[in-house]
Amino acid sequence: MGDVKEFHQRWCIADGHADSLMWNRDLCERSEEGHVDFPRLREAGVKLQCFTIVTRGFPFIGGFPVFAAWRGWPREARASEWTRALWQIDQMASFCARSGDAARITTTGAMLEDNLAQGRLSAVLGVEGGHAIEGQVARLSELHQRGVRFMGLTHLSNNDLGGSSFPMMGNRGLTPLGRDVMEEMARLGMSVDVAHASESTLKDLFTHPSVRFFCSHTGVRAAGGGWRNLSDESLRFIADRGGVVGIIFAPVYLGGDTVDDVVRHIEHAVDVMGEGGVGLGSDYDGMVPLPRGMKDVTGLPLLTEALLRRHPPSWVERVMGGNFRRFFQETLGG
Repeated sequence: MGDVKEFHQRWCIADGHADSLMWNRDLCERSEEGHVDFPRLREAGVKLQCFTIVTRGFPFIGGFPVFAAWRGWPREARASEWTRALWQIDQMASFCARSGDAARITTTGAMLEDNLAQGRLSAVLGVEGGHAIEGQVARLSELHQRGVRFMGLTHLSNNDLGGSSFPMMGNRGLTPLGRDVMEEMARLGMSVDVAHASESTLKDLFTHPSVRFFCSHTGVRAAGGGWRNLSDESLRFIADRGGVVGIIFAPVYLGGDTVDDVVRHIEHAVDVMGEGGVGLGSDYDGMVPLPRGMKDVTGLPLLTEALLRRHPPSWVERVMGGNFRRFFQETLGG
């Protein structure tokens, strides 16, 4: 365990997906609740954490305001999908401002490297589902100005941009509005997160010549598990375009509830994509349990240990964060 702790302090440990903002916890304070806050991330040695902004419920549209009210969101923040998105961004800005410079919303590759040099957490912001812009493409520019650097076009249900991978959603493709959004994201330099895209929407997304793709959290279909896992064909395409796929920790998508199940999905993804294409996409705080033995992010060394039993440190370092570091250096902008 001594070596693992040292690796975690030395490496850029990175994770592609945490839904912590929707729970309205103070991320500056260590909590016994949930999976992630700044103190626990620091203890785990995480240097880069993607935080996603969720604005619509599971999987029916009306559920989220009830959840937000239960979690103590102010009334005005709950009013619409757009106000929900802006409030979560403002919350993260407030947490970073109060963190004693322990964390910063990170918007450029240079900031990421400076944060690593100074021992700061890089918080990278993304939006889970393009319904958050409520059909107004111009709002992407405001999201970008506020620090958002990636967005998934769909989440748990179809929306006005395209199709969701959720069961019984009909495998819809991109809509004309979805294509306009993708064009504007390419222009702004925002990456597209394909985590919840239907097969047809994925194919439509992959036809774009320049937009950057990655997957913040997923299992891989050939390694077993749930309905929204990516095919080997999709993994290859993402790798060919320089993207990274974050492997989810949620047992329902892994086909098992142990750390070894995470390892199985990681290893298959590396076999298909190469060592440069795979990272972690935990889905912390995403209403799904973690593998047995992992209470929260501080359990991450269990995965590192399991990988080090089977692979050299240089291989493990890339999966544990080196690949996401490279991807965000390339895509966050100057």
